[in-house]
Amino acid sequence: MSTTILVTMLVLFALSVPIAISIGIASVVGIAGFTNLPLLLVAQQLFVSLDRYPLAAIPFFILAGNLMEVGGISTRLVDFAKSIVGGVQGGLACTCVLTCMIFAAVSGSSVATTFAIGAILIPAMVKHGYPAPFAAALQATSAELGVIIPPSIPMILYAVSAEVSIGELFIAGIGPGLLIAAALTAFVYVWCRIKGYGRDDRDGRLSFTAAVRRSGLALLMPVVIIGGIYGGVFTPTEASVVAVFYALLVGLVIYREIGISDLVPILRKSVISSAIIMFIIATAGLFSFLINRAGIPVAVGEWLVQSIDGTVGFLLAVNAFLFVLGMFVETSAAIIVLAPILAPVAAHFGIDPIHFGLVMVVNLAMGMITPPFGVNLFAACQVAGIPLDRIVRPLLPFVLVILACLMIITFVPDVSLVFRNLLY
Repeated sequence: MSTTILVTMLVLFALSVPIAISIGIASVVGIAGFTNLPLLLVAQQLFVSLDRYPLAAIPFFILAGNLMEVGGISTRLVDFAKSIVGGVQGGLACTCVLTCMIFAAVSGSSVATTFAIGAILIPAMVKHGYPAPFAAALQATSAELGVIIPPSIPMILYAVSAEVSIGELFIAGIGPGLLIAAALTAFVYVWCRIKGYGRDDRDGRLSFTAAVRRSGLALLMPVVIIGGIYGGVFTPTEASVVAVFYALLVGLVIYREIGISDLVPILRKSVISSAIIMFIIATAGLFSFLINRAGIPVAVGEWLVQSIDGTVGFLLAVNAFLFVLGMFVETSAAIIVLAPILAPVAAHFGIDPIHFGLVMVVNLAMGMITPPFGVNLFAACQVAGIPLDRIVRPLLPFVLVILACLMIITFVPDVSLVFRNLLY
């Protein structure tokens, strides 16, 4: 059964059938052709896969990100970041990284971060003399922080799939997020000086005091959300609802950049994005049910234990596998399918499940910036108005920087666990 399901799925992938539909069809083929289970089970498992309270956070975080984009919060975050790092050559590029890090502390989505921040900074960087492909590549890579800095939708999916604490996973994401942000900032600063980009980045920069005064409410948003989660005021799921109401209040009542007429397009965009993710989760849940029933996780675990010698070998093998897989499979689907399989094996090798979750999330997040199916690349190219092939060459150094950070996160567990251990 497992071979037929896998072959069916690969054939559908090759025919460019959407991932969620490919997983669903392959699962139905497995049930109909190799089990005595009624097809009614398909509908039941699709429902069961979505009947989890933590998943309610996903549509609310997506809606919060879209409200921030339209409501002027993202613009003010850019002004604030530019007031800090925009006074040096390459400061606008550094602003891109810093703004994405702050925006990520609320949105939970890298694609939302790409559109919200890229719509402002990519044209600004091009205006200041940066090549459009470089600006798009930087934006796509920086937006990856949207799924590493908490709150993060892929982290929620891993926590649900591997049955670990969402709160612990969120706090563990701070260290890797700061590491990647610092590495990207240092790289673009040096790269811009070598290439001569951004000599006039100081133009249009607000003073720090003026920027704080203008963006105070925008900056308060991540403080409220993250502080509320770790202060025990509300759960991560409840935090997503708070984020929506805060973004709506600030954008509609205080900044007044959202009109009543804007709400319907914002809601429509959020519903479509949420439905896509939820459909992937549902079909991946059906697939997970089948592979567990077939005993595949146990078989894979036993094979890995017998074939791989030691923790280092396991981590290297998993990273290589996930890196290749991330190029072709959507992050959410990959996490839901693989987390129940790999997390128990990682535990056998003595790897903390929270640390392993960060390794999975950071690695698969690179799939968002690697061809052929990097969603961040498509979003950044759409904003920049350039074809995908022009972004590949300037993207390579950024991928190498993220890979270096991934190796540090993988083999230095304290990068992920230091904050978790302090609080729990």
